[in-house]
Amino acid sequence: MMNKWMAKTVLACGIAGMALLGSMAGHAPKASAATQQSLDLISFGKTFQGTPYQFGATPGITYAFDCSSFVQYILGKFGIDLPRTSISQAYEGEKVDKAYLSVGDLVFFQTNGYSISHVAIYAGSGKILHASSSQGVTVSDMNTSYWRSAYVTARRVL
Repeated sequence: MMNKWMAKTVLACGIAGMALLGSMAGHAPKASAATQQSLDLISFGKTFQGTPYQFGATPGITYAFDCSSFVQYILGKFGIDLPRTSISQAYEGEKVDKAYLSVGDLVFFQTNGYSISHVAIYAGSGKILHASSSQGVTVSDMNTSYWRSAYVTARRVL
């Protein structure tokens, strides 16, 4: 008969084992060189720098964005149809390891303490393009302690 501690240990080992098998199976794409499309995407996104942040911004408006409406809008202009929220966007495309990020990849963070709550576009050289609640649309260094500790996953949609 299994006690609670044994059940938790078996569950934890099972989850870790599945993660290990998934990574060994080679599901995470490798980094790819920036393409003209991904560079154009970042360039277009940067034209919105300074646009104010508005939580729950209406999809399609450009006078204010929240993180996921910004990503949805920018990628939409490049023919990529994404859901509205960051948590939903985190299921799109292919999972990519942080060590293999490429320009244009979507990067997801846990900023609310319990789930994915922020999305950004990887701009290369450790930078992210995103709608920040404190600065509006901006470019940030994802290697700061804040972003490093909040990092969850990345997805390739281009």
